[in-house]
Amino acid sequence: MKRITPTVFRAILVILNVALAPLPSQGPQPQPLLMPLDCAGGDCPLLRGMPQTTGMRGGFVRLKPGETVGWHTTGKNEESLVVIHGRGEARIEGQPPLAFTAPALAYIPPGTRHNVANTGGELLEYVYVVAPAKVQ
Repeated sequence: MKRITPTVFRAILVILNVALAPLPSQGPQPQPLLMPLDCAGGDCPLLRGMPQTTGMRGGFVRLKPGETVGWHTTGKNEESLVVIHGRGEARIEGQPPLAFTAPALAYIPPGTRHNVANTGGELLEYVYVVAPAKVQ
């Protein structure tokens, strides 16, 4: 198993620290959290919302060549994918596929039907972070 590079690890921590920043007057605040990414395979939920966060959730995904996560939407939430190993595509309904190679970050806006596919010849590994979108 390949290890996460220090640069990618720092990027993940930056994303998590921004998302875990305390919000004013919302009661008890989530505490900093560090979790290993040693999941046996597939989708591995890591964050599950309250009380760990103020609404963010995330996990680690490992896809074999040719596999996809399946079409879905995160509803009113936005999603970031931090690609740490492999090659794939972010498939957005009604748009051409967005090809990526690790290390990479993909952003999926709220209410966007999408899929992630491994188009490479080795494992595709990424961390996803889903959080409530701020209503303007």
